[in-house]
Amino acid sequence: MSTPVPTLPTTLPDVEVTASRRDGVPLVVLSRGAADGPPVFGPGGDGLSEAWIDSVRLTGSAGETQPGPVDSGVRWVVGLGDGEARQWRSAGTALVKAAENTLDSDTPAPARGLQVELPEDAGDADIAEFVRGALLGGYRFKVTAEEPKPRVRAIRLIVPGDRKAGVDAAVAKAVTLAAATSFARDLANSPSNVKDPAWLAKTGAKAAGKVKGLGAEIRDEKWLAKHGFGGVLAVGGGSDRPPRLLELTWAPEGVKGPHVVLVGKGITFDTGGISIKPAEGMHLMKTDMSGGAAVIAAMIAIGRLGLPVRVTGLVPMAENHVSGSAYRPGDIVRHYGGKTTEVTNTDAEGRMVLADAIAYAADTLGPDVILDVATLTGAMKVSLGTRIAGLFADDDAVAERLIEAGARVGEAFWRMPLLEEYADTVASEVADVRQCPPGPGGVTAALFLREFTAGVPWAHLDIAGPARAEKPYDDVVPGATGFAARTLVEFVSAYS
Repeated sequence: MSTPVPTLPTTLPDVEVTASRRDGVPLVVLSRGAADGPPVFGPGGDGLSEAWIDSVRLTGSAGETQPGPVDSGVRWVVGLGDGEARQWRSAGTALVKAAENTLDSDTPAPARGLQVELPEDAGDADIAEFVRGALLGGYRFKVTAEEPKPRVRAIRLIVPGDRKAGVDAAVAKAVTLAAATSFARDLANSPSNVKDPAWLAKTGAKAAGKVKGLGAEIRDEKWLAKHGFGGVLAVGGGSDRPPRLLELTWAPEGVKGPHVVLVGKGITFDTGGISIKPAEGMHLMKTDMSGGAAVIAAMIAIGRLGLPVRVTGLVPMAENHVSGSAYRPGDIVRHYGGKTTEVTNTDAEGRMVLADAIAYAADTLGPDVILDVATLTGAMKVSLGTRIAGLFADDDAVAERLIEAGARVGEAFWRMPLLEEYADTVASEVADVRQCPPGPGGVTAALFLREFTAGVPWAHLDIAGPARAEKPYDDVVPGATGFAARTLVEFVSAYS
């Protein structure tokens, strides 16, 4: 019996780096804006007549797309603006979107490809941005009875022969990072009537199993109970779909350097529990496991890239539901390791499952650094909007590495303060800590999580804002964005 989920992972166009054009494949010309006069056209632009250029009023601005003259070999002209990295990404996104709008079921296979002859001054980083925009800007996730719309199947990048090796390497990494972002989107966009903890754990483990050397273990509710994961069990107790813990392990032979642990919130649907959410907007809670999706996708990319760093990914998974067995405000929950939490709001479930996983990592895995990533607080969305994630860290070097990693892959983080004047408010009169201390919500949530790190250098990424999008921008389309997956990969890569 089929399920209402498209084939995972979403198939992205193939990308080829070559030194020669191929007949029959539509040619794309890139153009740059000019301070005076008409835009400057890259290789292939000699196929554009001055009369045509004047008639379409091209400017060369970033993302500008125009079908080429019907009597030339040029199929598309795409603007790069000033040629900044973000504009290369916008150009890739705009090109694929424009091309796919013209495809139909009768379009022959060669015409479903694109070839771009790149300017000689295009840097490897610029080309990587273009590729990422082209691969992600056309992303789609739709459950439909209709025949899927045709997609761009392949992108050929034409470069001088002496540059091919360098461009190949940059493109290969860009493709892997784009695939990680796309897979994280797939997981988060999947509807929760299918995506329960068992499905998410199995799907993540299955994908990991295709990467040589990447280990996967699924822990069920019996294992969680035996080992004292009280936070995960409490949150998942209101659902008849029991919780899981997915543990992914990347340990290349002979590597003895730092051990990085990534922890991702895996709430497959969040009703808020007894502290139930308003009906408006609750449908978006299928993406409340975006942090977990980012960790799963990042671990797969780390394995595919063969990074010489020891990394473990932990994704505690639960469905926060309402029933007679749901946990309640006023409950006291015992986490892994014995620390107890006074529950004050069952809609603050993310920190409950993260606390277990962080404590487990600190106690059993010997980490040198722990990163957790979660759609954790509405407060962070209010503070930073929907395109920047909050970053909390108790180690300046870790925070700096994360911000730099995000900048390199086009994801923005803003470091928030761990305000010590609120640290005392985490204490509870009836338990060791309380779930929702008074004060600024994003800050106090981070202070709560810090209680479980056992002093291991740690950072918390609150991606509540940028994990979802309501409208397109850059290479993002509406729905789950896959935010943080490629930052995690880049952060780990820096250790190599």
